Amino acid sequence: MSNAALPHASRRLSVGDHLRHWRQLRRLSQQDLALDAELSTRHLSCVETGKASPSRELVLRLCERLAVPLRDRNAWLVAAGYAPMYREQRLDEPSMDAARRAVQHILDSHEPWPAVAFDRHWHMVLSNRMVAPLLSGVYPALLQPPVNLLRVSLHPGGLAPRIANLDQWREHLFARLQQQIRATGDEALADLLAELRAYPGQTPGSAARLAGEHPGVLMPFLVHTPAGVLHLISTTTVFGSPTDITLQELALETFFPGDEATAQALRALAATMAA
Repeated sequence: MSNAALPHASRRLSVGDHLRHWRQLRRLSQQDLALDAELSTRHLSCVETGKASPSRELVLRLCERLAVPLRDRNAWLVAAGYAPMYREQRLDEPSMDAARRAVQHILDSHEPWPAVAFDRHWHMVLSNRMVAPLLSGVYPALLQPPVNLLRVSLHPGGLAPRIANLDQWREHLFARLQQQIRATGDEALADLLAELRAYPGQTPGSAARLAGEHPGVLMPFLVHTPAGVLHLISTTTVFGSPTDITLQELALETFFPGDEATAQALRALAATMAA
């Protein structure tokens, strides 16, 4: 993955390794980071080279300034000799029952429009009942858990052949994935992006381009489904200030009708399913 990967994967990383990796990922000089973290450049350099051991407070302060995800903050703390601070529990564990029910309630309340929740690697964790009908006809192998939403969307055996503005949708998803890779340095996401780029796009002259795109906020797409041709608008929501790794890495993708015909089709589908 080039310079985004953590160095020295074959040995245990020091806190200095983590510091150097994230500082370079954020494209900050030692002087810039030291100024922002309110410590001397010399002390920061000593921490980075292993000549000085940082306090727990300094580790957390540097992580905050570098916008390090909670998962990696735990790695910093352990490397510096401290106990991890942030818990990580699967959403299906009993202790996460309240959080899981809250997320499911949000998704269910979005009906009759489709909505899904997915983790940091775009694996579907929860969904409302409006999602399954839209996946009708997708290759069964793509729907085996864990279901990766990006593969389902862009794989030729998935929704891709049915998306009228596939190239526009691909550009949108690639941009989101690239932004996520820049923010996290996650090698698995970089591998996923390379895989997705190898999937075919639309043949020249067949691609539609929908109006109403607002990068980073709203994205429209037109898809052929058993319920008819649906004009949907996609938007993403993340949790604001979670202290649990699982919740920080969870995102909600909610879809809205882009026209009245789509709204009517989804309402009719919901009524049929309820009956």
